[in-house]
Amino acid sequence: MKWENALKDYRHYLKIERGLSNNTITNYSFDVVKLMNWLEENEMRLSPVSISEEEVQQFIYSIAKKVNARSQARVISGLRGFFNYLVFEDYRKTNPLELIESPKTGRKLPDTLSTKEIDSLIAAIDLSKPEGERNRAILETLYGCGLRVSEVINLRLSDLFFEEGFIKVTGKGNKSRFVPIADVTQKYIRLYREHLRSHQDIQKGHEDTLFLNRRGKQLTRAMIFTIIRQLSVASGLEKKISPHTFRHSFATHLLENGADLRAIQQMLGHESITTTEIYVHMDRSHLRRVVEEFHPRR
Repeated sequence: MKWENALKDYRHYLKIERGLSNNTITNYSFDVVKLMNWLEENEMRLSPVSISEEEVQQFIYSIAKKVNARSQARVISGLRGFFNYLVFEDYRKTNPLELIESPKTGRKLPDTLSTKEIDSLIAAIDLSKPEGERNRAILETLYGCGLRVSEVINLRLSDLFFEEGFIKVTGKGNKSRFVPIADVTQKYIRLYREHLRSHQDIQKGHEDTLFLNRRGKQLTRAMIFTIIRQLSVASGLEKKISPHTFRHSFATHLLENGADLRAIQQMLGHESITTTEIYVHMDRSHLRRVVEEFHPRR
């Protein structure tokens, strides 16, 4: 079995059987490609079936010198998934990463923005430019609904249920959920649609896409990152932020103001509440307020 064939089959499995997004599949594939390149550089003629734990361990040692513990853990996890697939398909008897432990990384708390910082970023948008209304609507949607960047760029007109106060969001694994949308966020989306989108020449196949670039096509993830980076500089914000920072801020601010953790889990589209619980560790002051307000011995 050749590496290229095994990787192609694995990617097909991740897409069809697991229902993962193209971005996730690319990340998983990249870990396997790293191993393939390392074998080629070291002139090791080993197939996905014949490679042993010893060679994989050598590869892990080699990348440990170049990347941090978190990146090592991600590569190990990616390779473990690939070889689990080969075992599942009966190409191998065992997984060569079965006994290889991931380095301890600790729990990285996500960066967040204060409401004042978010207001400053939105105030830095130049509304005199045609794309100004669009960019404001994007930021308001990221923060107001707690969406991932991929969910924002894939948002469609047919996903907007403003009368009911919800939007339909397609998340990881093509799983859909309904997220409440505030009146203020609805207002800025309407302004964008009326003042900019309705006057654009929309390319075929993008008629239902909500946020469009100047050519009338769907925006890319990279473009959203660029917009936020430029606004960060314009507003004088010193923090390193990304579209995901708005999602973290959405969850943190809800929790701090007394929202139920299970409700936040549903809005974020987390499969496990353990993923949502990371926000509990960011600011414990609200926990004290919960006890003071609700405990019978308060």
